[in-house]
Amino acid sequence: MKGDDLSEEDRELKARLEDCVERAQSRDPRKRVEAIDTLRKEIRAATSSMTSVPKPLKFLRAHYGTLKACFQRMRDPAQKKHMADILSVLALTASAEGERESLKYCMMGSLVDICSWGHVYVRNLAFEIGKEWKDNGSSTPIESKIELVLEIVKFHMKHNAETEALDLLMEEEYLARLFCLVDSTNYKRACLYLTTSSKYLLTPDREAYEATLYIAFGMYGKFRDLASALRIVLLVNDDKCCDQSVKIVFAETEDFSLKQQLAFMIARYGLSMEVDDEMVADENEKNALQEIVNNTKLSEQYHMVAWDIGVMEPKSPEDIYKVHLIGSQGAKSSSLDSARQNLAATFVNAFVNAGYCQDKLMTAISDSSENLLFEKNELGKASAVASLGMIHLWDHDSGFAILDKYLQSDDTHVVAGALLGIGIVSCGVKNDYDPALALISGYSTSAASITRIGAILGLGIAYAGSRKDKLKSLFLITLSDSQAPLVDLVFSAISLGLVFVGSCNEEIAQSIISVLKNLIKAELAEPIIRLLPVSIGLLYLGKQETFDEIMKEVSKTFDKIMKDYWDVTLMSLAYAGTGNVLKVQELLSICSKKEGGSHQGPAVLGIALIAMAEELGVEMAVRSLEQLFKYGDYNIRRAVPLALGMLYISNPKVDVVDTLSRLSNDADGQVMMAATISLGLIGAGTNNARIAELLRKLSSQEHGVYLFCVRIAQGLVHLGKGLLTLAPYHSDRLLLSPVALAGLVTVLHACLNMQPTILGEYPYMLYILALAMQPRMLLTLDEDLKPLPVPVHVGQAVDVVSQAGSPRTITGFQTHNTPVLLAAGERAELATEKYIPLTPILEGFVILRKNPEHHED
Repeated sequence: MKGDDLSEEDRELKARLEDCVERAQSRDPRKRVEAIDTLRKEIRAATSSMTSVPKPLKFLRAHYGTLKACFQRMRDPAQKKHMADILSVLALTASAEGERESLKYCMMGSLVDICSWGHVYVRNLAFEIGKEWKDNGSSTPIESKIELVLEIVKFHMKHNAETEALDLLMEEEYLARLFCLVDSTNYKRACLYLTTSSKYLLTPDREAYEATLYIAFGMYGKFRDLASALRIVLLVNDDKCCDQSVKIVFAETEDFSLKQQLAFMIARYGLSMEVDDEMVADENEKNALQEIVNNTKLSEQYHMVAWDIGVMEPKSPEDIYKVHLIGSQGAKSSSLDSARQNLAATFVNAFVNAGYCQDKLMTAISDSSENLLFEKNELGKASAVASLGMIHLWDHDSGFAILDKYLQSDDTHVVAGALLGIGIVSCGVKNDYDPALALISGYSTSAASITRIGAILGLGIAYAGSRKDKLKSLFLITLSDSQAPLVDLVFSAISLGLVFVGSCNEEIAQSIISVLKNLIKAELAEPIIRLLPVSIGLLYLGKQETFDEIMKEVSKTFDKIMKDYWDVTLMSLAYAGTGNVLKVQELLSICSKKEGGSHQGPAVLGIALIAMAEELGVEMAVRSLEQLFKYGDYNIRRAVPLALGMLYISNPKVDVVDTLSRLSNDADGQVMMAATISLGLIGAGTNNARIAELLRKLSSQEHGVYLFCVRIAQGLVHLGKGLLTLAPYHSDRLLLSPVALAGLVTVLHACLNMQPTILGEYPYMLYILALAMQPRMLLTLDEDLKPLPVPVHVGQAVDVVSQAGSPRTITGFQTHNTPVLLAAGERAELATEKYIPLTPILEGFVILRKNPEHHED
């Protein structure tokens, strides 16, 4: 700033500061002390509230070198510390880039009331500390700076800059110190930031990831926010201490209503656990909590919502097809053979009326149901009877009663369908007496192959995620039988993968590998054999590097083609839901190889499975998939629609719908079928009008197996008449249900080669989707668990991470009375202060308590 441009006041300030610089170099100690004190006061006053570069810093910049030389000549320790404070602040604008002189002189200074120099100075110190740690690594003696770090963190926490404080503590690996620095006003923002940022720690270091989340868990516990603490426990899902951590959360409170809310959260996640004395002492309360954890009342509450919304009236497949809207073209084009037409109608009927315990095809009139069964081919009979399980989903009483009569049939396909139906009825609902196991297990060694498959798959669906040792013993007997047919071995392996999903059970993995070693070359060429690596992958679902030993075993066993397929499948499942960028790059590299290969299909699916962890990863994956479809070979092109379906399951984004609509008219029939099925997946349970119209148009153009795929997609779009979702994420997209993901992964891998599986001998594999089906509703209950209608705001979720204060978490909201349906990306907030929710996330079943501070006007 030139002297001519200065005001009179600025000229006086400049002269005064220059005089202080002169006197600071004086030999007279009193003049030096006065000069240094004046400089300190002027700079501190100017930097305490900084909107532009303070004038003292501008005027003293030219004298920075002079003051540094003066500092070197000083002998008095007290004066030297005060001068170091001045130089530390001046270094903000005067030091060379990368020198970190602000931190250097700060450490030489008084280290007293550092934050009084202003927010910009404190932020700069934090930046330089982080830079020093990054450049020098753990060799830096950071202990000497810990007091400074804590002072900076306290300042940030006090001034709503929690993100900067946490970044500094994470960089210096002192995050554990956070416990004593948070209070009731900022712990939620701090924990939210830790939870969100932990996703980016998962890639390089799982230990750091878990340590960060457990710090958030500790803070939630400190402030008695137990519902949030339980979400953290389920997010980590550490096999070694998950059950114990859940018990700790329950033991922290005597509030039975809160324990009921925690039990609802466990049930939604699908965690199989037994409520014991550590969690609740009273026997009646223990039984009540176990009933909630077992999802016993899910069917009843689902019907309650359906009655309230007005969708209990059953629908027929014709109500979904709406052939009259297509015109005369539809009648000409509906040339499916009768058996396949009936089979398609069976699945559509099952999906649309899932969980309602009534329909117009199978349960309306018993005589017509019997006639319908005999119109079908063998596989059609099995699928038709099994559809009764889907219609009676989660309802043991009515489901078992209606399926029991089919167990008495002389037709093995009917019996197989009944066994599978019993498994579907029991899906997600547990019972202390294990009626499904008692009814089905005896048929797993039946003489008829189809009956054995129905029993094996029924048990896998019924007890998915339960890790039941009885089932391990039962299925391992089949796997160790050298005379067992290949299809029995495959479905036993798949069922073991479903039951022990994410368990890292080496005994089961080794048994499945032993099966492969004993297969002859002709059996290894069978299409269904590709489900065996999926079964092992399910055991290590989301567990990352824990599958390395199995990979080494696989490498010794197979030739290159088989090894590549297994390696890619296992890796993609082991890193599913982690967002690991390095593994996504590795899979993209596999897809870019010119020699191609069948393993590229699982690689494409793997990209979607890994990237779906967070929204930015999803967007990047979609861009990569577009390029892969454009330049990849047929193995890649056929898998791209399925990958898109996985990324946006039950979330019909307009641009993705457009892409899949275009691919559903592709010249390659396999791409067409995959795109059609994926249209059903992304619209699953949404009743999306645009997708429904696209599928109606396709039904007027296609025939044979293509029309079958269209019908399946139509059934999925109207899943549960719009009350169900297939999305594996819940709890504000924080928690990933392993059981739901396992069901989706199994069906998608079967769809990689649809002709011999879904469209061939094993159409009933579509019923594995039942594992992912969950109501997408918000039902508010009082403390007696009776419905309590209250007004709520429902709108698009807003990311409030690192935002100060209490910003709105939703936008574009509408007000409704509960129960309400929540679409993908939507969030709900209470629109009344009369009640307090016992969980911060309004999804599923939420218990409300009267607000003692609320008074009616």
